[in-house]
Amino acid sequence: MSGNGDDPGARVLPFPVEPEAREDDVTDESLAAVREALDDLRREIRTRFPAPADGPSLRANPLEEFDPVALIEELRQRINAIGRSSRTGQVDEFGMDDAALERARPLLDFLLESYWRIDVRGLDGLALDAPTLFVANRSGFLPYDGLMLAHAIHRAHPDAPRPRFLVADWLITQPFLQPLITRLGGVRACRENAERLLQSGRSVVAFPEGVKGAAKVFRDRYRLKRFARGGVIRVALENRVPLVPVGVVGAEEAHPILFRSGLAGRLLGLPFLPVTPTFPWLGPLGALPLPTKWVLLFGDALDLGERREADAADALLVSRLTEELRGRIQSLVDRGLAMRPSVWGETG
Repeated sequence: MSGNGDDPGARVLPFPVEPEAREDDVTDESLAAVREALDDLRREIRTRFPAPADGPSLRANPLEEFDPVALIEELRQRINAIGRSSRTGQVDEFGMDDAALERARPLLDFLLESYWRIDVRGLDGLALDAPTLFVANRSGFLPYDGLMLAHAIHRAHPDAPRPRFLVADWLITQPFLQPLITRLGGVRACRENAERLLQSGRSVVAFPEGVKGAAKVFRDRYRLKRFARGGVIRVALENRVPLVPVGVVGAEEAHPILFRSGLAGRLLGLPFLPVTPTFPWLGPLGALPLPTKWVLLFGDALDLGERREADAADALLVSRLTEELRGRIQSLVDRGLAMRPSVWGETG
């Protein structure tokens, strides 16, 4: 590139080119997809709240005590109560704050027991006498799944160090979310952080679908995306830790994404801006999740046999184990969906 100021080309400003339309920006097809997603959501609700038949019902309504409006109001009050104290406690090298977690414990218990009524299966049979890598399907834009998985594991094994959940770069760097997520145990998702946590004796919750999983719209819910480059398999092999698949059902409907806007997201420094039945139409209130019914299914640890650290360099082996892990998680998700009659229903 020439530094000659007499060059006429140096003074020519490029003509702005209109960016090409992206599949996640507003088009006739995307608006049709929104209408289809809304119809799907209405059908889910109608299956759980059928129109009353003429005459007396032959059985009691199983949801007669389920009041979603009251649950959301209690959630709002409990969230407001967290920030009433600015006292901090012991903060580790990853930023987790013991005092913040203690203040948040009533809220986390409320979310697990009353709000999402989370049914946890298969966790009691796991031994956490060594750090473990839990791998789950990604469920939604905000990391409620990681927070609830870490809390459920810690409640079942309170003597073990509290597990940490990995959070995508683009989310944990947001100034309005980063302090809270970090203080509650969220860690930036990268291989180096996962290995440091495991080597220090802490279990890790990972979501190898990444942003592709977080961006799933309502019509594509619970269909696992391809895992990225076998990273979780390599971490498990190189650090000689158990690898446990987990199926999460319910979190994707807590904030059902009807449509995602790439243009609006880029303006805000995000990969996309989700549009849900409540956000952005209700403003900050629209960020509150819906009180859906959750199921967490923990499977048997993936059998890595007598694998050695050197096996992590075998691309074919890593690819095969990655697909096996993805298949197990999809199977757990399918089982969880079969156990739950609908978005709001109790499990069998």
